[in-house]
Amino acid sequence: MRKVLYIFGLLTDGDIGWLGMNGSCRRIRSGEVLIEEGKQTDSLILLLEGEVQVSARGHGDIARMSVGEIMGEVSLVDSAPPSATIAVVADGMALFIDKALLLDKLNQDEGFAARFYRALAIFLADRLRATRQPTTDRLIDLAGISRDELDMGIMDGVAAAGERFNRLLHALGVQQGG
Repeated sequence: MRKVLYIFGLLTDGDIGWLGMNGSCRRIRSGEVLIEEGKQTDSLILLLEGEVQVSARGHGDIARMSVGEIMGEVSLVDSAPPSATIAVVADGMALFIDKALLLDKLNQDEGFAARFYRALAIFLADRLRATRQPTTDRLIDLAGISRDELDMGIMDGVAAAGERFNRLLHALGVQQGG
């Protein structure tokens, strides 16, 4: 659920309302491919229920993602096709936000764009740090920094983000905890 906390922690209630109103909520089934490696995607996808598997040619299964994960976000900043396939492994629900509509909103609403791209940058920076984890772990050990320390700016938004996500689930009629 980490991605949704980054994004929703920096967006306003109005921003999240816009996403909910302009997205298409639909059931997803095990075996369904949401994003295919090498093929452009036309949606930003927010996983509301269920579980997906991320895999890439030559690397096999990379990760599993569950409720609160956002997929297709890199296509908003990079025109290269996706480098992984994301397939549903447990039935659920997802909110699909049309990429063209979202890009139009980002181009027309500077405040929304600033908040959205900042959240995306923070998330992508965290992902990059995670890919460098073995090296980072050694440096953290040498510096005596606790792995439990979190950026206070991010922590401030976590509670609000969780509440916003729960309100979106409720507005979309998605049962929580199931």
